[in-house]
Amino acid sequence: MPDTKPFYFKQFHIHQDKVPMKVGTDGVLVGAWADVLHKKSALDIGTGSGVIAIMLAQRMGTEADIHAIDVDDFAIQQAQENFNHSPWPSRFVIHHQSIQSYAVESTIKFDLIISNPPFFTGGMLSDQNHRNEVRHTIKLPHGDLLLAVDKLLSPLGSLAIILPYLQGLRFIEISALYRLYPRRITEVKSRSEKSIERLLIEFGRTPSIPVQNELVIHSIDNQFSDAYKELTQDFYLNF
Repeated sequence: MPDTKPFYFKQFHIHQDKVPMKVGTDGVLVGAWADVLHKKSALDIGTGSGVIAIMLAQRMGTEADIHAIDVDDFAIQQAQENFNHSPWPSRFVIHHQSIQSYAVESTIKFDLIISNPPFFTGGMLSDQNHRNEVRHTIKLPHGDLLLAVDKLLSPLGSLAIILPYLQGLRFIEISALYRLYPRRITEVKSRSEKSIERLLIEFGRTPSIPVQNELVIHSIDNQFSDAYKELTQDFYLNF
């Protein structure tokens, strides 16, 4: 894999030379957006480089445990490296296995489960097989993800997830089958005149009418919007 420079945040940096999916807007968005209030434990499903897990460690109380899971050998190596070099190395527990098998074996219940999961459910695969496995729902169908969350989430816990718009709507459609219900939805646009590109969705155990709002990343002058800066200002160096 070609050499890739680390990505620097205000309080930590992320090595990403071993993983196909680099630090990007989706992961940072869900890591900054997730509600961590009163949460004492968290699980990052498909941790990759570990960036979301480390963001949670920065945001959550010092007593909170952050678990991270990935099935990929290189991701586990990379995440462990980044955890060890973060300001909070003792906060992390890493699991090298599929979420499907972990959910069967684990007796732990988490207050927060978070994921930037695979999202393509069809279409042509390229020759870049490793990247395809991350971006397509090959190893983690959304039904399997929801089944695992149903098993692992505490009664008052929440699931925070980011998905492309249509996949997010489908995810919401099937979530009730797994006793999970949307309670907060943020529609993400790159610019105000653009269509909705992503959904940030928070699920809980109790059916309710979800609170909905919109997040526009860029203003009309092509600068980052005030709302995006406010959400991510604890992380990005230039905010």
